[in-house]
Amino acid sequence: MNPEQIALVQSSFEDVRPIAEVAAGLFYGRLFDTDPELKPLFKGDVAQQGRMLMSVLSAAVKGLSDLDALVPVLRNLGARHHTYGVQEAHYVTVGSTLLWTLSQGLGDKFTPEVRAAWTDAYGLIADVMQFGALELQRQQRHARESERDHRRARELTAG
Repeated sequence: MNPEQIALVQSSFEDVRPIAEVAAGLFYGRLFDTDPELKPLFKGDVAQQGRMLMSVLSAAVKGLSDLDALVPVLRNLGARHHTYGVQEAHYVTVGSTLLWTLSQGLGDKFTPEVRAAWTDAYGLIADVMQFGALELQRQQRHARESERDHRRARELTAG
């Protein structure tokens, strides 16, 4: 992302802050209408989920100016979401839902330039989160293989 796109995302998010609760409600309503199978992944109060969504978005939007700090946070977030059952295909649904929510919340301020900047920002966020999920999967696979090898070695020495 270039500095102009980052500035567009950050300034447009400032317009979302005053309507954050409404925006979160729109987001989750649309998300669950679009893919009802996602609803079980979200345990607990939807209002609380909305606050967490806005908090994460706020940190990510701010972090676009400091990717060295943002990337590890997003990797960890992606790994954590993998443990909740989030799959690669879900990122597409979330991305389109986010763009729809922004268009509803920002109205005329959601210009083609702002849409393009948010599309790039979400693409970056989703890519890094998915990388974090893949890293976790690799670690889990390695741990299973290592455990299997140790078990086989114990069986051979015991047998």
